[in-house]
Amino acid sequence: MSISSLTAKYRPQTFEDVAGQQAVKTILSRAAAEDRVAPAYLFSGTRGVGKTTIARIFAKALNCVQDPTGEPCNECARCKQATAGVFPDVIEIVGASHNKVEDARSLKEDIGYAPLEGRYKVIIIDEAHMLTVQAFNALLKTLEEPPARVTFIMATTEVRKFPATIISRCQHYVFQMLSQQELAEHLRGILDLEGVNYDAGAVEIIAKRGAGSVRDSMSLLGQALALTQGELREDDVRSFLGLAGQDVFFSLMQGIHDRDLVAVEHVLRGVLDQGLDLGFFLRELAGCWRNLFLLRQAGEGALGLINLSEDDARTWLEWAGRFHPTQIHASWQMTLEGQRRVMTSMEPAMALELLLLNLASLPDLLDLEASGAPLPPPRRQVGHTGNGTVGSGHPAATSASVTTSAGTSRSGPKMGQGQGGSAAGASSSVRSAQGRGRRDTAPAPHRPEEQYASDEDMEPGLAEQRESVADTGETSLKSTTHAAFTDSPSQVRSAREPEEKASQLRFSPPGPLTWPAFREFIRDKNGESDFSATNLRGVSGRYEDGTLQVRCPNSFMGDRLQRGGSGQAFLKLVREYFGPETELLVTVDDGLTAMTNQQRLQEMEKHPAVLRVKAVFDASVKEVVPLDLK
Repeated sequence: MSISSLTAKYRPQTFEDVAGQQAVKTILSRAAAEDRVAPAYLFSGTRGVGKTTIARIFAKALNCVQDPTGEPCNECARCKQATAGVFPDVIEIVGASHNKVEDARSLKEDIGYAPLEGRYKVIIIDEAHMLTVQAFNALLKTLEEPPARVTFIMATTEVRKFPATIISRCQHYVFQMLSQQELAEHLRGILDLEGVNYDAGAVEIIAKRGAGSVRDSMSLLGQALALTQGELREDDVRSFLGLAGQDVFFSLMQGIHDRDLVAVEHVLRGVLDQGLDLGFFLRELAGCWRNLFLLRQAGEGALGLINLSEDDARTWLEWAGRFHPTQIHASWQMTLEGQRRVMTSMEPAMALELLLLNLASLPDLLDLEASGAPLPPPRRQVGHTGNGTVGSGHPAATSASVTTSAGTSRSGPKMGQGQGGSAAGASSSVRSAQGRGRRDTAPAPHRPEEQYASDEDMEPGLAEQRESVADTGETSLKSTTHAAFTDSPSQVRSAREPEEKASQLRFSPPGPLTWPAFREFIRDKNGESDFSATNLRGVSGRYEDGTLQVRCPNSFMGDRLQRGGSGQAFLKLVREYFGPETELLVTVDDGLTAMTNQQRLQEMEKHPAVLRVKAVFDASVKEVVPLDLK
C-alpha cells in the first residue's frame, strides 16, 4: 500500500466526491449544466479546503464531451487529459512564478485564440494574490470583458491582498473550513478504501488536528499510517503527534477540583517533559470544559453532543457533577482566552502554568456562594487563606469596571453580587479579563423569608410580621438595617421577654459578651464554619440587652453579614456565642456614594480586593459607577 501520496491518490474528480463546500459545489455544478458561465471567478479560503480541486472539476465539466453537464464523466478523452493536466484548453499557472506585468500581457495574447479542442478556454491562477499590482492592472479589462468562451478562475488564501477593482469583476466564493465531523467522515472513507483497521478515537484526533484542512488531515494520516504500519491506534497517534491522553486531563481535573496546586504542577511537569504540543493541549482542555458544561447542564441528554467513546463520555458525565456550573463556565472562558496569551508569550510554559494555577484557584477568586451550592473544601491549604479574595467580604460600595492592560473592557463576576442588593443603595462589581463565569444581574430587593427555609425556622413574631407585610403589600427597607432583622428589636423582645429570660438562663456563653471576645471566638472556629473572621475587617460591634449592634464601614460588608449563606453563617455564630434569642442589628456607614467620581476611583484603587484582582489578571480600574438600588 502506497501511503506517500494519499492527497494525490484520493483527489476528488467530481463535485460529489469533494468533502464540504456544499453551496459552492451546487452553484458551479448548476452553472456548468445550464451553460451560464461568468467571465471570472475568485475562490478564497484557508489552505487545503478544495479551491484548486473544485476549479479543475469545474474546468472538466465545461469541456466534457457530454456537455452541458453538471458533473464531468471522467471517461472521455477530454476529461482524462484534463485530469492528467495535459488538456490544451485548461491552462493552470502559479501566481508566484507568473506575477510580472509581462506575464499578464502574454496571457492576454494567448486567450485571444479560440479553444483548440474544448468548448471553453479555462485559465486557473493558483495563489493569485502573488501577482503584482501592475499585473493586476494589466488584467483589469480582460477580466471584465474576456473573449467569448474564456473564463478565469483565481484561487487565493489571502484575498485581502487583492485590489478592490479585481474583486468587483469576479464572482467571489468563500470556501469554509471543514468541520471535524466532515473531516473524520472523509478520513474514514479513505481508510475503508485502503482496508486499514483503525480506532475511531485516532481518526477523531487527526481530524481535530487537521483544523478544517483536508490536505493537512491527509498528510497527518499518511504519517500515522507510515508509523503504525497499516493499523491506526489512538495511543500511537497521540504519541507521534505529541498529544496528551485522557488520563492527563483526568489527573488535571482532579487537581483543579481539589484546589491542589502541587498536583496541578505535577501534571504540568509531565506535559512539558514529554514535549507535548501546548497549543493542541489547550485546545483539548477547552474541549474538556465544553463537554463538562454541556453534561452539567443537560445530563445524559448531552452524551451524543461530545465526540468521545461511551466509556470516556460516562466518565466525563461523572466529573461534570463534581464541579459547580459557574466554575465550569468561567474555566472554559479563561482557557479559551488564555490560548492566545500562552502561544504568543515569550515564556509559554510559564504562561501555561499561570493559567492552570488560576483555574485551580478559581473558587478563591470567584464568589460562587450566590448559586446556593457549597464550595468543595480544598484538600490542601496551599495559598488559600481567604485574604483578599473576591467575594470574601472586603469593603466595596460601588461598581468598578476593571480593564486589562491592553485597554479592552471585560465584564465579569461581581464581588458580593448574588448575595442580594446593597442596603445603602450601592453594590460592588469587579469585572476581570478571566472571571466572566457569573451573570451580571441587578440585585433584587431582599424578602424576609429568604433567610429561612420555612416559617417554623423563623424567630417567633417574624412569621406574623411577614404575613402582615404580604397582606398590606408594603415593605419597609431601610439603608441602615436589614429587613430580615426587625427595625425595632425592643418591640418584639418585650412581647417574648419571659421566654427569652428562661432561654438565657439555660444558655452558658463560651466567653465574655464583648465584641473583641466574639471575634476571637470566630477566629478559633477557622475551618469549622462557612463564615471567616476576615469578613469583619473594619467592623465594630456592641452587645447590650440581648441585641448585638454591628456597624459596617460600607454597604457591601453589611450585605455579607446579613444575606445569603454568609449572613446565615454569621447569624448562627452570633446566637451560638451570645445566646439563641440574640437580636442582630446591622447599620452601615457608607460614605462612598456621596463622593465624586475621582474620589471613588481613588478609593477603589486602594481597595485590597481590587489590588489583588489587578495583580492576578494584569488589570486596571477603568471607572467606578454607583448603582441605585430601589
